[in-house]
Amino acid sequence: MATPLKVVLWQDVDKLGKRGEVVRVTPGFARNYLFPRRMASLPTSEKMKELEHEKRRLVKREAREKQAATALATKVEAASCTIEAVANEEGVLFGAITTHMIADAIKKEGVEVDPKLIDIENPIKELGVYEVSVRLHPQVTPKCKVWVVESREGKPPAGDAKAGEATAQAPAGA
Repeated sequence: MATPLKVVLWQDVDKLGKRGEVVRVTPGFARNYLFPRRMASLPTSEKMKELEHEKRRLVKREAREKQAATALATKVEAASCTIEAVANEEGVLFGAITTHMIADAIKKEGVEVDPKLIDIENPIKELGVYEVSVRLHPQVTPKCKVWVVESREGKPPAGDAKAGEATAQAPAGA
């Protein structure tokens, strides 16, 4: 059996370790899997300095991303969007409100949000007011109010509904 080899991990590796750790692996695993995928390297002093520099750079980038997400979060929380949907008399929608519909409604408020970042706890299938979460950053998740109202399109005006019923009751041969 080959003696274990010490390597420093450049990425998190399942069941092995986290980024920056020095772990022992078999030479074959290191040579055939970790090294070609640039997931690890031998722990030389030069590589360790490079890893520390990379960590500092990532911390700064993470801080900038969190600051930008916090600024965007205030805009998302201030946004109150309205979505018109066709519903029956009981207020049940013909379909459901999707994350794309919510993202488009938020965009009309002047805030651009990726639909993949929007979390809806339960499907929105009725008229009403809902709060949806927007995952802007692992530590920043603002909530946005979504008003689902009945659409004026697709429904006949009140006067035309009675006229339509009258023609429907007339005999076909008249």
